[in-house]
Amino acid sequence: MSETALQLTGITKRFGSLVANDAISLSLARGEVLALLGENGAGKSTLVSILFGHYVADAGDIRVFGQPLPPGDPRAALAAGIGMVHQHFTLADNLTVLDNVMMGSEPLWQLFTRRRAARARLDAVARQFGLAVDPLARVGTLSVGERQRVEILKALYRGARILILDEPTAVLTPQESEALFAVLGQMVAQGLSIIFISHKLAEVLRVSDRIAVLRAGRLVAEARAGETTQAQLAQWMVGHAIELPQRRPSTVVADTVCELRGVHTAPGREQLRDVSLRLRGGEITAIAGVSGNGQVALAELLCGTRDAVTGTVRFQGRPLPVRPAELVAQGVARIPEDRHGVGVVGDLLVWENAVSERLRSRHFARGPWIRRTAARAHAEAILQSFDVRGAGAAAPARALSGGNMQKLILGRALRHPDSTPQRPVPPRLIVAHQPTWGLDIGAVAYVQAQLIAARDAGAAVLLISDDLDEVLTLGDQVAVLHAGHLGPPRRAEDWSREAIGLAMAGAAETGAAP
Repeated sequence: MSETALQLTGITKRFGSLVANDAISLSLARGEVLALLGENGAGKSTLVSILFGHYVADAGDIRVFGQPLPPGDPRAALAAGIGMVHQHFTLADNLTVLDNVMMGSEPLWQLFTRRRAARARLDAVARQFGLAVDPLARVGTLSVGERQRVEILKALYRGARILILDEPTAVLTPQESEALFAVLGQMVAQGLSIIFISHKLAEVLRVSDRIAVLRAGRLVAEARAGETTQAQLAQWMVGHAIELPQRRPSTVVADTVCELRGVHTAPGREQLRDVSLRLRGGEITAIAGVSGNGQVALAELLCGTRDAVTGTVRFQGRPLPVRPAELVAQGVARIPEDRHGVGVVGDLLVWENAVSERLRSRHFARGPWIRRTAARAHAEAILQSFDVRGAGAAAPARALSGGNMQKLILGRALRHPDSTPQRPVPPRLIVAHQPTWGLDIGAVAYVQAQLIAARDAGAAVLLISDDLDEVLTLGDQVAVLHAGHLGPPRRAEDWSREAIGLAMAGAAETGAAP
């Protein structure tokens, strides 16, 4: 039997009447990878927060290498050897790798920093685990994969023996993911224990030794990775069988709905450089790329919140207006990247969010007065049609889980107020930016099926996604965005995963399979 690195016994946590964790008991052996799965709201984040000392459990205890872990004390968790790499990196771009790694590792009262000793320790850790990175490089100049290495080095530098990885491949190219898996193999071989949190079931089965599944706050299943399947894991997660969308090319492609020619945008958070693209009805155009390469600029341009400095953008044969309300009225539907910060206003009620993009239209306003009855009826129709659960139309939007919040946004985008079950009114153009980011497998399947249905109804769909599986499954044509430049679109079947990964990393101008 391997040494037990971590033992959780009877962990229970309540938030009012909500039981987020219900008597969960789990163990992690030394040199083992344990995958932690569950839908949004299943209790994974709460359990990890208790482990890392951010929450205090109402019942239960935690032991690390046989020693009790003091509750609610992040310093104690770090001292016990627990490290965490968050999905969103917490690095200072203007500082060097060494500065980022050292940050917070020395006492505030110390009058000088021990940079030479720190550099030597960092170099030793990097060599030991195969995490090559220049200690003196500024983090802002590093690739996404290199930044993730810095995050892992931060944890290992502090003596982590148990590493929690939260969605570690969400923003990596296929090649970077492969490099990460190789590093994880070296770490495990040297005795580190890893908790691997991911929604990508193929990755989970490949990387983990054992898998634990949470549902509604309870541990519902544990299995060896070699003794289960993606379908079984999905069923454990949601409580019933899940049918994921399969690749089904468009059968009818209509005329061009929107066209970009030689578009440049102003420098800012991101920039487009000489981008040309045609979006046609009845077709999903998928844009692959690592986040930060111009995806935000492209989405904002087509949603009317950013203008082109040079070049032309035409929608249905006319110049695209830089007025979001007018674009919505003309049939442009948006699914923004940040559902919490941009997609909804958490303090507004669900029905208010459901009509927010058409609030001054004839459907919901008469002069300065809001037609509340019509607005609430439309919101109720969205909740019912798009299976939005967890809060009624009169509840604040923040009460919704991530998946249900995304369904609300999807319903607002896709259901026109004039639609009826017999005569739906599809959008002309759908700009879907990371539509399934951070969602569990059930919500992912639902959102993807709705996008395919909208395409089949004649809409032009622009899908911008970091998820290569999603790009290749949904995209009729695929183009790669890198450093603001958009490569030529090709049919999805003409790409190989290796070629598209190289194009995402900027290593190839084209990426078509031989």
